[in-house]
Formats: sequence, C-alpha cells, structure tokens
Amino acid sequence: MDSTLTRSQLVRWRTAIFAIFLASGLSIATWASRVPAIKVQLDISNSEVGLLLLAAGIASIIGLSLSSVILARVGARRGMLGAMLVFAAGVVVVGIGTDVAHSYALVAVGLAMFGLGNGAVDVMMNVEGAAIEKYSDRTILPLFHAFFSFGTVIGAALGFLAIAWNIDVLAHTAIITVLIVVIALVSIANVPRRDVAMDPEDPHAAVPASTWRDRLRLALSPWKEARTYALGVIMLGMAFAEGGANDWLALGVAEGHGAGQALGAAGLAVFSVSMTVVRIAGGPLVDRFGRVATLRVLAVTATAGLLLFILAPNIPLVFVGAALWGAGVSLGFPLGMSAAADDPAKAAARVSAAATIGYIAFLAGPPLLGFISDHIGLLNTLYILVGLIVASGLASSAAKPIAGSTVGAGHPHD
Repeated sequence: MDSTLTRSQLVRWRTAIFAIFLASGLSIATWASRVPAIKVQLDISNSEVGLLLLAAGIASIIGLSLSSVILARVGARRGMLGAMLVFAAGVVVVGIGTDVAHSYALVAVGLAMFGLGNGAVDVMMNVEGAAIEKYSDRTILPLFHAFFSFGTVIGAALGFLAIAWNIDVLAHTAIITVLIVVIALVSIANVPRRDVAMDPEDPHAAVPASTWRDRLRLALSPWKEARTYALGVIMLGMAFAEGGANDWLALGVAEGHGAGQALGAAGLAVFSVSMTVVRIAGGPLVDRFGRVATLRVLAVTATAGLLLFILAPNIPLVFVGAALWGAGVSLGFPLGMSAAADDPAKAAARVSAAATIGYIAFLAGPPLLGFISDHIGLLNTLYILVGLIVASGLASSAAKPIAGSTVGAGHPHD
C-alpha cells in the first residue's frame, strides 16, 4: 500500500472520488427537491418538516462521530461502500413512507438512514480528496466539491422534471437509489488501499486491538488542537448557509415568495449551478490569490446574495440572489478541508475532525430554521445565515497555509 501510483491508477482513484461526491450531492438534492411534495402528501407543517430534518441531522452527527471509528476499524474503502449503501437505502425508504405507507414515522426512519450514511461517507470522501490534492500538489478539493454540486444540480433538475411529469416520490427515489448503488460498487473498486486511510492490507483480516486503538487515538488527536476549531468557525458559517439552501431554498421560493413548487426546484437548481461554476474555477483562483483572500471576497458575495434573496420584490431578482448565495458559499467547506490537510502526516485525522464540525452545521443546523420560521417566517429566518456568513468571513485568516505547505498559499504575481 501507499506505493507510487501510476498515472492510470491516479486517474481512476480521482474519478472514483469524483463519483462518490456526485452521488452524495444527488441524494441530498433528491430529498430537497421533493420537500414541498412530501409536505403536502403527509399534510405536515414547517415545524414537522423541521423535525424530519432534525432526525436526519442527529443521524448525520452519529455518522460523523462514527467515521473515525469506521476508518480505524475497516479503513476508508470498506467504510465508504457501507455508508453509501445505507444512505441509498434511506432514499427509497423516504419514497415508500411518503407514497405507500403515508407514514411520517417511516419517512423519519428513511431520513435517519440517509443522514447516517451521508454523515459517515462525507468525512471519508473528504479524507480521500485531501490525499489526492496533496499527491497532486495543487488545490483541487474545490473541484471535488464541484462534483458534489454537479450531483445537486442533477438531483434538482430530476426533481423539477419529476414534478413537471407528475412522477410520484416513490418512483423518483427508487431510480435514484439504484443509481447510487451502481456508483458505489464501481467507484470503490477503483480506490487504492492506503496506510494513511487506515485500509488494511488484507481486506478480510481483522485489525488487531492494539493497532485499532493506536489508529483511533491518531484519528481523535486533532480535537486537542486550536487550529481545528479556528477552521471550524470558517466552515460552520459557510456549511450552515449551504445546508440551509439545500433544505429551505426551494420552500423559500415556493411559499416565501409565492412562486410554486416547480419554480422552487428551479431556484435550487440556480443555486447549485452557481456553486458548481465557482467550484470548477476555484482551484486555479485559490492557487493564484490564496485561500484567505478568496474566502473574504466570497463571504461578501454570499452576504449580498442572501440579502437580495430575502428582500427581492420579484422572482428574477430572487434567482439572482440565489446565484450569488451559491457562488459565495461555494468554497468555504472545501478550502477548510484543504487547510486541515496541510500536514500530510496527519491529514486524514485533521480532515476528519474539520469535516465533522462543518457537517454538524451543514446537517444539524438547518432543521432549527424550520422551528424558528413558524414564529417569524421563513424568509426572516434566513437573516441568521447572513450573520453566520459574516462571522465566517471574519475568521478566514485561520485558513492560511502552515509553514512548509504550498497548496493554497497563492501566487498573485505569476
């Protein structure tokens, strides 16, 4: 393991992680695009939607917390495969609960499975993406996250089509589940086993207890480092704003601005496309101007976009606000991951810790918006995201590369 990879092996590894990021985004947008339909079908309020999101968020936190244990016990390859199969099953259980059982409880179970699997795989795929970035010696984590956004764009577009063609939630989620399972099986076969990802040499061998404890100790060590929490401030604001869009933007357009379900899904697609475009261009921008300057500019962009989305008097301006919102929050999470991986010797453990902070905000924070929105309205609730983005921008200096790291330092005069 960890021998020098051939060009073909590196390309297959990188492509596999691209596909895993895409599958995660696809699953999230599939749920997000059908929230209005699920709400109508189950006849529930915003607070009850918030409880569903809370179930997914709590399960996601459990998955995030277990990711270090999973890495230590079975390694990244088998861990990612198992987690993907769990969240794929959760997607179709949501469809069954909505259209067959008409059961709020069963939808909650599906979302818990969805959250558990996504929470675990998100940490592990970021560990793999950071390793590829260091192997290539250039900023490419934004591109990996662009594929997550590709997944959300595809998911939002399929959601729009499903609504337009009157395809029920069950048929929609069943198709997505099959697609995710295929992606999982093909992708994991092309991910190399690596010591730093804690993959065992023999995939069928048990990890000795002493070795497992050592691996777990290493995986948990970043929680004692101040820089982990400093990066967490950056990631918390941006991840909360991104997760808030995934869960509430469609409903904000559909009900907050009175535009209907189809335009709600279209608004989510605009957000996702904008985020994807900036993530595609993000690597070269960061390598030229540096992480800190890039994060500060994008924090201003996200703040302006959110304010416009909330206050816009017509739908075209709402869509402009959604586009600026997506562009502004696009790089906060991947650049936080990149900064956490500055030291290759501890990259896996630090990326795992930083990802946990970001995903707690991404997945557990937005459900709280549902409860608040029942009292002050959904659009007014989004001002909370504005404040968090401002805090993220103010903390951006924590992403400065550590001594000896060249990725993300910037070369403005080249």
